[in-house]
Amino acid sequence: MKPSAVAFIPARAGSKRIRHKNIRLLGGHPLLAYSVQAALESGVFDAVMCATDSELYADVARYYGAEVPFLRSADISSEHSPDIDWVVWMLKALQKTGRNFSVFSILRPTSPFRQGETIQQAWNLFLNDSNADSLRAVQRCKQHPGKMWVVRGKRMQPLIPFSHGTTPWHSSQYAVLPEIYGQDASLEIAWSRVALEQHSIAGEAIIPFISQPNEGFDINDPADWWVAERLLETKEARLPTIHLAPYQFIE
Repeated sequence: MKPSAVAFIPARAGSKRIRHKNIRLLGGHPLLAYSVQAALESGVFDAVMCATDSELYADVARYYGAEVPFLRSADISSEHSPDIDWVVWMLKALQKTGRNFSVFSILRPTSPFRQGETIQQAWNLFLNDSNADSLRAVQRCKQHPGKMWVVRGKRMQPLIPFSHGTTPWHSSQYAVLPEIYGQDASLEIAWSRVALEQHSIAGEAIIPFISQPNEGFDINDPADWWVAERLLETKEARLPTIHLAPYQFIE
């Protein structure tokens, strides 16, 4: 039997590097619309919800098909608020209304190129591992952490003081170093019990899900936004297809 699942799309209004990033237009629609569309297209979720602290963002999310049953309070919506705080708050608030979900997924709007079929693939991988606590999207690091340094005063030391044979990692060729993966922002799936009982969005047994090219691309600053627009122009990346007319903002 398929476990009940809810998709959470976190979209707080306080972005500083790109003002109102989550509702800024990309490809004709607000950024968060593409994560809503991908979640709906996947067919995985019993509910798709936007976790926001803004009435405007809530209205945008509802227009594109997401629910917004509650607004996040200010104390769990700052740039320093850990995800676990609002996830637990959402799950408990939903439980109080009689809506219990066995699984939750976090689909961040800053990864607009993630597709519905990708979510399906991740879902199937998650369900096929009964011992897993969660699944998280990752991609191979372009800059290897073995070549990173910690600066202390006038000297520095390697972050990871390992060697390949007698050669330190920082002086080794990338090809001989072990593959290292960094998490991206596109996709997380976990059992709700992990959040509620362990106060963690990941737990200990985590399935790696390797992101497809550009689907793990994360928009954080103006340079990232410029790259996202170029990826669309050159057709190197595609957005989930939205058949609605663009949301009309009132001046």
